[in-house]
Amino acid sequence: MKNFRLAIVALAGLLFASAPASAQLRVDVTQGNIQPMPIAIPDFIGATPNDASAAANIAGVVRADLERSGLFKPLDPKSFIDHIKDVNTPPNYANWRVINAQGLVTGQATLQADGRLRVDFRVWDIYGQRELFPGEGYFTHPENWRSAAHMISDKIYQAITGEKGYFNSRVVFIAESGPALDRKKRLAIMDEDGANPSFLTDGSYLVLTPRFNPMSGAQMIAYMSYIGGKPRVYLFDINTGHQQMLGNFPNMTFSPRFSPDGNKVVMSLEKGGNSDIYMMDLRTRSVTRLTSDPAIDTSPSFSPDGNQITFESDRGGSQQVYVMNADGSNAHRISFGEGKAGTPVWSPRGDLIAFTKQAAGSFRIAVMHTDGSGERVISDGWEDEGPTWAPNGRVLMFTRTLRGGHGSQIWSVDVTGRNERRVLTPGEANGASDPAWSPLIQ
Repeated sequence: MKNFRLAIVALAGLLFASAPASAQLRVDVTQGNIQPMPIAIPDFIGATPNDASAAANIAGVVRADLERSGLFKPLDPKSFIDHIKDVNTPPNYANWRVINAQGLVTGQATLQADGRLRVDFRVWDIYGQRELFPGEGYFTHPENWRSAAHMISDKIYQAITGEKGYFNSRVVFIAESGPALDRKKRLAIMDEDGANPSFLTDGSYLVLTPRFNPMSGAQMIAYMSYIGGKPRVYLFDINTGHQQMLGNFPNMTFSPRFSPDGNKVVMSLEKGGNSDIYMMDLRTRSVTRLTSDPAIDTSPSFSPDGNQITFESDRGGSQQVYVMNADGSNAHRISFGEGKAGTPVWSPRGDLIAFTKQAAGSFRIAVMHTDGSGERVISDGWEDEGPTWAPNGRVLMFTRTLRGGHGSQIWSVDVTGRNERRVLTPGEANGASDPAWSPLIQ
């Protein structure tokens, strides 16, 4: 199985955590209604026809990344009245102000004698008439040009918003194919923007709820599988294709999720029609029971510091969201809004919990603070469920089931609820579900 770890080497130092205090280019991502920033991104410069093709492709991905975020408005290249001839020379700022560009991204791609591709880029503050941060570049294998483009997008996003980007990441999901009476569900993976999709299983057995190990470099997944007709949690190594059952439990195990350090898996174990939450230490294979209640406890998710776990339970008479300490103590309900609440997942920032809210005959994606306050619905579908966070905690993906049972799709929305978009996936005619976002790939 192909190793998806990137082979990219930075030429310059890492970008600072946020833009300088004097920067005029700035987008506040916490606002509920943001006017996208006009930004010009000409095709990058290429010295040869091969270089020019790669350069144009990279600029195209950067434009698409930033536009998809909803925070930027890449300007139509046909509107440009100036042409970049040297990436290291400051632009004619007046020519870019004429078309109302607030920012400008310039770059070049050059194939090296050793076969590697060198990509350099710069970001210019048009109204501040200065370079936003020192130029950066990467050496990478030509086949990894998309990854280099996503890394550039992440740096631009971080410099202008002060938040880490999320473009250089992957999503694992369930791809469906075949007729309704013989539907196959395969474990699949793709880049965050839907590019480079591939199937990890062949569809000969049912797979559900895949989740990344946050410390594996997007190489290890836990998921539920019906191999041999028995529902069990398995670990899957993307690099080698090797999979192994997580413990030989006599009953059904499901809803797995890794701890932030990647050393533990928390999951549900069913016994006699009741399910409780258990935790397995992957180093010792020891198992600890965390809940013991005559109710259904499931869908656990760690806080980013590993000290707490949120989960869903019907112990109070209806499906609701609870929080407990990582050792199972101090379990308490936090969702008190109208209807039911389930499939909670803690934001990587630690500030919010996203969940599926069921009320008034529909399912929506909602978020709330970790104490249950500030609940608000952020998606606008008929049946939206199963949220997963982007690595920067500002965007979510989820499954949207279409009315009339006409399949399912993967959609994304930011935490303000204003930028909802469909994510194209392979097997669109039959459906895609259960997305899980990887950490940022460095």
